[in-house]
Amino acid sequence: MSQALAADGVRVRAPGKLNLFFEVGGVQDDGYHDVASAYQAVSLYEDVWASPSDEFTIAVSGTVDVSGVPADDRNLAVRAARLVAQRVGHTGGVHLDIVKHVPVAGGMGGGSADAAAALVACDALWGAELGTAELHKLAARLGADVPFALMGGTAVGTGRGDELSPALAKGRFDWVVVPSQAGLSTPEVYAHLDQLRARPDIVAGARVPAVDPGVLQALRAADPVALAEHARNDLQVAALSLRPELRDVLELGEESGALAGMVSGSGPTLAFLTGDPESALELQITLSAAGYEALHVHGPVAGARVIN
Repeated sequence: MSQALAADGVRVRAPGKLNLFFEVGGVQDDGYHDVASAYQAVSLYEDVWASPSDEFTIAVSGTVDVSGVPADDRNLAVRAARLVAQRVGHTGGVHLDIVKHVPVAGGMGGGSADAAAALVACDALWGAELGTAELHKLAARLGADVPFALMGGTAVGTGRGDELSPALAKGRFDWVVVPSQAGLSTPEVYAHLDQLRARPDIVAGARVPAVDPGVLQALRAADPVALAEHARNDLQVAALSLRPELRDVLELGEESGALAGMVSGSGPTLAFLTGDPESALELQITLSAAGYEALHVHGPVAGARVIN
């Protein structure tokens, strides 16, 4: 995008994600964990508008509760904007208007999507034309989920989750997601998993995490039934231990036709895989009638991109 086209502002849309598979290795000396994840970008989006400003400022609104989202330099999107400015030598600032639709602290990567959108928006606004590879380098400095929000589609993530390889996913996968009013802290969930794994009845983390080949085969075959058989999230045991009331929702979803139900990422959002759009709609109606907020989404969808 040229400087002239971007003069009045740039709008970028970035997707939330689901972890179709998430294996967590043992805790390392630095307190972090290696992981192996199969990510899928889904049709629940964050919208970011970047407009010229002398300072770095931000406004946050949305259809979800944004009361806990920082509107200062603690926000990952502001950090992303500053990274681009530093990289290209931009001496001014930018104003970011963020409209959130992905649950906050819900395990669907909404904050990471904001950061990815801010990277793309500032690159376009300032006519930097950094290119995909350079933007991914900046994304990796911001957090493990930011590179995937930039990339979109379906991918395998290893290392800290930011070493990405595209995964072939044919067809469409339909999900019903159930957000929670209260979020869960990702570091708290990991720490609780480490505590649980110290017990003899909990399986220890894999030495070198790897995505189950059955997951990749199911994605290639566009087979939701096979995907349901292999889907897994190692963080689920910790999330359910911290929020045991989520078990009731999982059981209701699975009893009401879901092929599989699981905690999304570090939770507490729950994701239910269904066989087709019609089944997803039926499940959405059932869960809504039981008093839960239920959203029908599908994947894979594209990563962060400019909206004209």
